[in-house]
Amino acid sequence: MPIRHCIVHLIDKKPDGTPAVLHARDSELAASQAIENMLADLNESYNAKQGKAWGFFHAESGAHPFSGWLKEYLDGGKDFTALSRIAVEHLQKLMEESNLSAGGHVLFAHYQQGMTDYLVIALLHHSEGVAVTSELDVTPSRHLDLGQLHLAARINISEWQNNKQSKQYISFIKGKNGKKVSEYFRDFIGCQEGVDGPGETRTLLKAFSDFVESEDLPEESAREKTKTLVDYASSQAKIGEPMGLAELSELIDEERPKAFYDHIRNKDYGLSPEIPADKRTLNQFRRFTGRAEGLSISFEAHLLGSKIEFDEEAGTLVIKGLPTQLLDQLKRSK
Repeated sequence: MPIRHCIVHLIDKKPDGTPAVLHARDSELAASQAIENMLADLNESYNAKQGKAWGFFHAESGAHPFSGWLKEYLDGGKDFTALSRIAVEHLQKLMEESNLSAGGHVLFAHYQQGMTDYLVIALLHHSEGVAVTSELDVTPSRHLDLGQLHLAARINISEWQNNKQSKQYISFIKGKNGKKVSEYFRDFIGCQEGVDGPGETRTLLKAFSDFVESEDLPEESAREKTKTLVDYASSQAKIGEPMGLAELSELIDEERPKAFYDHIRNKDYGLSPEIPADKRTLNQFRRFTGRAEGLSISFEAHLLGSKIEFDEEAGTLVIKGLPTQLLDQLKRSK
């Protein structure tokens, strides 16, 4: 993962309402193993985050100037340090106006992964801990807490430059600290939501269930294809990449690599060729489970509509083909 440029600034803002103070670095960080490790850990933490959203830039304006600064940098009219400096000053201003953040270290990193260029911006905080020195003394230690990543965004520069129709070249953490907190950071980037990740994932899973039903697949084959879909989607989510419907179709049926893709297009589900995988939605798709008052039910999703029928009005499940062991127990009980 070649790192083209990387810099860190500090916005010192106390929660007591005192004005924020910017401590800006005047040059980029020199390449080092520590920076590579930090960025790798940051990406891993970012990719694992649930509740991310995808979108694209607002038109450049006084309220949303960041895309213009980024374009100027990419065109060679502004160096990376200057880009980060004007951006962090803008972030400091928004932070003051919103009075929603306690400040922190602001990381800007332009890096390449494969053939794709990315810009990641993250607000980082420290955790207090302890360490053991070479003399075996215990001493206080501060470290970046990348596991507690709440405000961050990643811009797929290559897609922004090469695919003008895309509405998902920016991803950002929506966060658990309240809607207004994530909104002020989103406004700093100048991003608007363009793709509903959970909604798109639900639509894809509905399309897959319809496909399995229309193909009248044997239970074992349906289970294998379900596992293939979930494994592929999960692996893409893990590396922060969207699912390609054509690629997914090839994985689901190697003998008929376009079958699922054609099903999606012919039925007009309205899905984009690439969609972000929502991990929470995927996890729910794996199994239906429930437990109450001594009753525990768990079954794979693809069985719904075949071996298991759900009556929504009556609130009942009809289960066909009970396991032999369970049948024997029931017969003995009776």
